[in-house]
Amino acid sequence: MKLLRVGPAGAERPALLDGDGVVRDLSGLVPDVDGTLLADRAALERIREAARDGGLPAVDPAGLRVGPPLTGIGKIVGIGLNYHDHAAETGAQAPAEPIVFMKATDTVVGPEDTVLVPRGSVKTDWEVELAVVIGRTARSLGTDEEALAAVAGYAVANDVSERAFQIERGGQWDKGKSCETFCPLGPWLVTADEVPDPQALALRLWVNGALRQDGSTADQIFPVAHVVRYVSQFMVLRPGDVILTGTPAGVAMGQPEPKPYLRAGDVVELEVEGLGRQRQVLADA
Repeated sequence: MKLLRVGPAGAERPALLDGDGVVRDLSGLVPDVDGTLLADRAALERIREAARDGGLPAVDPAGLRVGPPLTGIGKIVGIGLNYHDHAAETGAQAPAEPIVFMKATDTVVGPEDTVLVPRGSVKTDWEVELAVVIGRTARSLGTDEEALAAVAGYAVANDVSERAFQIERGGQWDKGKSCETFCPLGPWLVTADEVPDPQALALRLWVNGALRQDGSTADQIFPVAHVVRYVSQFMVLRPGDVILTGTPAGVAMGQPEPKPYLRAGDVVELEVEGLGRQRQVLADA
């Protein structure tokens, strides 16, 4: 299934994108798309049955805003330098273990919402990423099979980053990862049954129409199952938590001088194969 949330910011309602590309209203079946729903197999099956029966009302697409596909996110866990080509372009060695950082949950916005360049920023950067959404409580997982069984689904994310805040200001990476609007998510949460191999997905990102990132999750240093299992050793993963699994080469930080960091008016478009497409216009905070 492709689950999404539509409507004004703060007043989104749950929906489903059917096989014909029609948005269907789910508000008569479930209150929202959140961790509670993702952990409720019976509720998910009711949605599947309703979709098969064809009785879900269509949503008028005119002027429709698509919000983040998930609400009530408990935590966002980021994985740094998780693609061989991205590590190489930044001059870093491939890490021996996953690099883990946290990203504030209130960075999440819809896939076409405005992204704000922070006050004082000179190095706002883009990062197309595969987002993993957890569907069951996971503690100290022992196998990759257990890890994948804990995944409810996948989504597109833009892990927007301010590199000067992240690298040049001391302390943790979180400062460059948690600015307002720095995590456009969606358009859809695609359930795991529709993604048979998360290590075979193309990722692409364009800035002002120029292709900047063109990679594949096959290039991940630590694949999805390993990442989920690894993170579960250090913190409890709960339904509705999100893991951002890293970005391929092509970020502004990896370009020759003058590096093309983002400015107000720039347009960023990105996609992950089978998971949909995003478009953001940058503006000054």
